[in-house]
Formats: sequence, structure tokens, C-alpha cells
Amino acid sequence: MVKEIQLRIKLKEEKIENILIKKAARVLKIDTKEITGVKVLRKSIDARKETIIFNYKVAVYIRQKLPESSTYSFPYKDVSSAKEIHIIGFGPAGMYAALRCIELGFKPVVLERGKNVQDRRRDLKAINQDHFVNEDSNYCFGEGGAGTYSDGKLYTRSLKRGDVRRIFENLVYHGATEQILIDAHPHIGTNKLPKVVKNIRETILKHGGEVHFETRVTDFVIKQNKLCAIQLQNGNEMTVNSVILATGHSARDIYELLHKKEIALEAKSFAMGVRVEHPQHIIDSIQYHCQGERDELLPAAAYSLVHQVKDRGVYSFCMCPGGFIVPAATANGEVVVNGMSPSKRNNPFANSGIVVEINADRDLHKYEQHGVLKGLEYQKDLERLAFTAGGRSQVAPAQRLTDFVEGKLSNSLNDTSYQPGLKSAPLHSLLPKQIGGRLRKGFAAFGEKMKGYYTAEANIVGVESRTSSPVNIPRNDNLEHPEVQGLFPCGEGGGYPGGIVSAAMDGERCAEAAIEMLQ
Repeated sequence: MVKEIQLRIKLKEEKIENILIKKAARVLKIDTKEITGVKVLRKSIDARKETIIFNYKVAVYIRQKLPESSTYSFPYKDVSSAKEIHIIGFGPAGMYAALRCIELGFKPVVLERGKNVQDRRRDLKAINQDHFVNEDSNYCFGEGGAGTYSDGKLYTRSLKRGDVRRIFENLVYHGATEQILIDAHPHIGTNKLPKVVKNIRETILKHGGEVHFETRVTDFVIKQNKLCAIQLQNGNEMTVNSVILATGHSARDIYELLHKKEIALEAKSFAMGVRVEHPQHIIDSIQYHCQGERDELLPAAAYSLVHQVKDRGVYSFCMCPGGFIVPAATANGEVVVNGMSPSKRNNPFANSGIVVEINADRDLHKYEQHGVLKGLEYQKDLERLAFTAGGRSQVAPAQRLTDFVEGKLSNSLNDTSYQPGLKSAPLHSLLPKQIGGRLRKGFAAFGEKMKGYYTAEANIVGVESRTSSPVNIPRNDNLEHPEVQGLFPCGEGGGYPGGIVSAAMDGERCAEAAIEMLQ
């Protein structure tokens, strides 16, 4: 017999397995000797009150052995001689599209403009130390996409779009920790993700798929509204049956190519703002109601904030406890910041994007001449502004949080995790009013919601501009572009689900749709 129950345990209680068995026996009104095992299904922390509680959802096995393995299996087939599906981009959407193709007996041919995870590291080092951006290999482009070096947060609200558990189990199958199956806000860590990504690539190759790095797509050959071939930067041309377009939210050249070829696109609302960085101990003290260091049983504290300012949301995005800020530009002449955390989340800083909603229909009047690419051009302008304000390198413009809200230039800045360095700049006046003005009011409101959050010990760093795509590539009910047969826009690059798990599920769905068209 197996029973699922909810249990609450105070922080001070440490021998968790014995405690779970005792509490389960009490709840079920049975002797502890009848319980043959307890399996944790979900774990979360409730820190809203002084007494911190661990919440557990557990399966209690009564006079029955615990299962030795997962109920999920991944029956990958040999597809070396099978019909081909071409996939452009090898981020989460592209990877899971490729894996799904293999499960269904089709051969994925993946084309990735960037390098593999190992070679990609040298280009990340060049950005941080030499301030040089390789436009095809950086924090956004390369094996695993932006997610590989953006710490692997797996939380998603897209529970109706697919089997979330299946995505998690597949990550474990490829080397991720089983802890992601349990935690309420699962996370792999930027130090662990490259190995998982490499294992996924090896699975694809082992079963007859192809993965081509440093292979940028530069054109589409379309005849009678059907995608017939793709042209590569090296001059080669590939004949195609179905193409899954999973290029990520920063592949601006793809949007520009589609627009030039008069293939339908749509402007999409998005969000932009800054990164705010606090010492982690400040966030811990707020969230855990503690003075000094947090209890060793507790993880680095996170937060989630939202406030409405003049009919627009101001909210936290991609919060990274115990993390660091990284340069996420995809071209020289721009500064973009993002955040990530290692698996242990043991860095002394906490950072989060704090961004403002940008309504594509109401907020971009000065960019109407750019048509459906107006949001993209708006992004570019703010990234160039950050580049200039930082001193025309990957040094980022920054300001103390209190100075930003009060409209004063910072005479000095706090220590930071951002390797290229910071330069004091008047972001309160440099940012467009629709962003800067709302951010200032938002930060003041956050200080009321989290006492201690509004502090001169925090820096804000600009700009956080790549939260999502400002362009949508439309698709019909069959997930195919309505004007181009054989083209399946996918994941964040198409303006669809963002984040690792949501993009992965969309990749699987697009693979199924592309295969359905060929059958």
C-alpha cells in the first residue's frame, strides 16, 4: 500500500528520514514498523513567520518495497538511416526537439551557430577579461543556448503545456541531480549544466542524429510557399523536409532575415530594466528573520517581487541567490547583463533582474518606422546606451540603489560579482522615463514590502534587456508558420514559452508536429 501525505517539520529537526517516518505513522495512525520506506515527492520552505517550516509531500510505503527506478523510460532508436528533421539552434527547445525526434524514429540534424560547451568557455573568458564579444559564441549562443551558462533554473508555470515531470526525469537521465525532482524551485547550477548538455549531445550522436557546431544559417530557400532548403554561412546549402526554428530570443539576424523576405512577423510585448545586486546576507536576514549568518540547513534566500506603476508591471526576473552577474551581449558595441548561480549558491551576492513591462502597441511610438522590429530596435538602443555609459567596453554602468531612486550620481559603488567591472553612471536620467521612472517607484515600493531591501549596500547594473523576444514568429494550430510550409517556430526565439522547461516542452511539441506533417 502507498499513501501520499503532506508533512510540516520545524527547521531545528535534522534527522529527516526518521522524523518523516514518525510523523507519517502519526498521521496515518499506524505503527512505524509497518512503514517500509518514505519517498520525498516535493520539498519547500515556508519562511513567512519566525519559525521556519520545511513542507514535505511524501509517498509512504506500507508493507511494500520502494521502487528501485523511475517509471519513466526513454526508448531512443537508431535513426542513422531515418528521414531527417532539421533543427536550427541547440538550446533547450532544440535539444528536446532532437531527443523527441529520436524517440519517434526520425533523424535530427542540428545546426548550431555557436561552439560546443568546452570550446565556448574560451569565448566567455574573452568577454569577461578582454571585453571582446564573439558574435556566434557567447553567453547566449553555443551548445545548450543561453540556459547553459544561466544557471539552470527549472521552475515553470507551464504545467498545462506538457509533461513537466518527463522533462525533469530526462535531465536526471542525462546526469542532473535527482534533487530537481523534489525541490519546489529546482535548480541545476551553471557549474553542472555543461556536463548535462554534453550528455544530451552524446545521446543524439549515439543514436544516429547529427549536431553541427559553428554552422550559422544565413538564408531560407522558399518555393511556392514551401521551405525547400537552407543556406549556411560557409556557402553550403541543405535540402530540407521540415525545419524547427529554435534560435533563441537573441538571434536578431534571423528576425531581420525573415522580415527582409517578407515572411510574417509580429511585434510582441516584452520587459526591460536593470540587475540589482545585494550582499546575500541582507536577503537572508530579510527572508529568514535572522541576524548574521543563516542556519546551515537553509539555502541562500531568494525573493519574488511585483508592483504596478502607471499601468505597467515592475517585477523581479531570474532571481539568482548566491550568484553572480554576467555579460550577456551578443555583439560588440552593446552591454547586456544577466544573472546565474552555481549549484551550491554559495557566492556572497544575490542578484535579480528588476524589469518593466513594455507594451509593444502603446510604448514604442518613436520606433514605429521599424514596424514589427520596433521592440528589437528599442532593445538595441538601450544596450548601446549602456555600452557608452560604461566607457565603451563590457564595463557596465551602475549606481547605488538609493542614489538611483533619489536621482543622485554615486560617488562610489559597492563590491560586485560582475567580472568586467562597473562604472558609476546616472542611470536615473539615462534610462527612458517609461523604464527609469517606473523602476524608481518600484524599488521604493519593494523597500516597503521587504524591510532592508532598499539600501545603499545594493548596486543596480544596466541593462537587463533580454528577458524575452520582442518579436513573435506566428504559427497555426499545427505549430507551423501560416505562410511557410515546413517551418516550425519554436521556443523563446519564436516568441513562445521561455525558460528551460517550457522551451523544452515546446521543442517536443514542435518535433511531434514536424513529424506529423511528414507522415
